[in-house]
Amino acid sequence: MVTTHVRFALLFLLSMSFGFAQAQLKMKLAKLKYSGGGDWYANKTSLPNLIKFCNTEMGTLLEPEEDVADVGSRDIFLYPYVYMTGHGNVVFSDAEAANLRKYLTAGGFLHIDDNYGLDKFIRLELKKVFPELELVELPFDHPIYHQKYDFPKGLPKIHEHDGKPAQGFGLVYEGRLVVFYSYECDLGNGWEDQRIHNDPEEKRLQALRMGANILSYCFTHSM
Repeated sequence: MVTTHVRFALLFLLSMSFGFAQAQLKMKLAKLKYSGGGDWYANKTSLPNLIKFCNTEMGTLLEPEEDVADVGSRDIFLYPYVYMTGHGNVVFSDAEAANLRKYLTAGGFLHIDDNYGLDKFIRLELKKVFPELELVELPFDHPIYHQKYDFPKGLPKIHEHDGKPAQGFGLVYEGRLVVFYSYECDLGNGWEDQRIHNDPEEKRLQALRMGANILSYCFTHSM
């Protein structure tokens, strides 16, 4: 699967350089489906809007709609970037945790986006996947904040909940960032249709630009 991920990275670089109009190569993103009762399906317009933004502003040609990838399915290996969100409980079985670990160590990338309420559950479940690793806060000079768009203070704060600052955490396996966790940020809400949360356009633009940075980092650094 490492070679598969490298292939996706090369396709992304081609899209940045030549714009896929000639190459006619496409990639798909996926949303992670999990058990436990949490609303894994939240933010229905988020990924399509992020995809549209990247295709318009970065010259990529991602498929306009995301797929759904079950955490325990072999299908997860079809996607170089998988997005996870929700407000509530998350439960990974041992088999699901093993499958997710295999995906991530083979070159996959998981972006977990706390939609408020996910934190206390996902931290426990990640320990099933990587018992030897700890979530670490990424410094503001990390490359994920400095792709096409510059975020010198880290993640933008899209929605207020507990008055806490937005934080970006990561799991680093053998020197590679395999999981990026956006906490107290609500990036996905910022990606949604403007009518849903009535966010100011500047907030939505910040969220979309940061999302584009994450995708760019995934395809050009995380392999």
